[in-house]
Amino acid sequence: MVGAPLIGVLAIQGDFEAHGKVLRRLGAEVREVRTVADLEGLDGLVIPGGESTAITLGIEREGLVEPLRRAIGDGLPVLGSCAGLIMLDREHLGVMDILADRNAFGRQIRSFEADLRVSGVEGPPVRAVFIRAPWIAEHGEAVEVLAEVDGHAVAARQGDMIAVAFHNELTGDDRVHGLLLEAVGRRIEGYAPVSDFSDNTR
Repeated sequence: MVGAPLIGVLAIQGDFEAHGKVLRRLGAEVREVRTVADLEGLDGLVIPGGESTAITLGIEREGLVEPLRRAIGDGLPVLGSCAGLIMLDREHLGVMDILADRNAFGRQIRSFEADLRVSGVEGPPVRAVFIRAPWIAEHGEAVEVLAEVDGHAVAARQGDMIAVAFHNELTGDDRVHGLLLEAVGRRIEGYAPVSDFSDNTR
């Protein structure tokens, strides 16, 4: 029997602890990633929301830029949330063929919540929390848009890379994290993630 997958959560800045709690609830082991050594042996990775400039400076300071690019380029499944979406785009880590429009929905005072139909997520709509959120301004042909708000792409997938413009860790709905674990499951022989990813917001 295959044990629990080891999922890294980039812990440079942002609400990385909340992502860790969700992943543990889903049966994963979690490692906070702050150094290159922390990437060793991971089965998946979450890049959380926060402030993209601070995250960029942090990963540069710790020498993580190229190791992250290599790991994701070699197929490590990854979920980028809010600022994590920005970090995956062409102008930052450059691993996903998207271009983020930073703070596209406006300042924090214009933060909002919405119920989204996210392709690949079964059941009721996903309750999404947008805080100084980006949207996807451009994307390549290999990118599948999973959800939109007012015609703007706010969730997308390219291979085993998933990017969402909202904070999926704040609502009690673990189904977007479930998409990551499903991607992990496709790469680990004998591992099957829990099948009852739940919406605990209702």
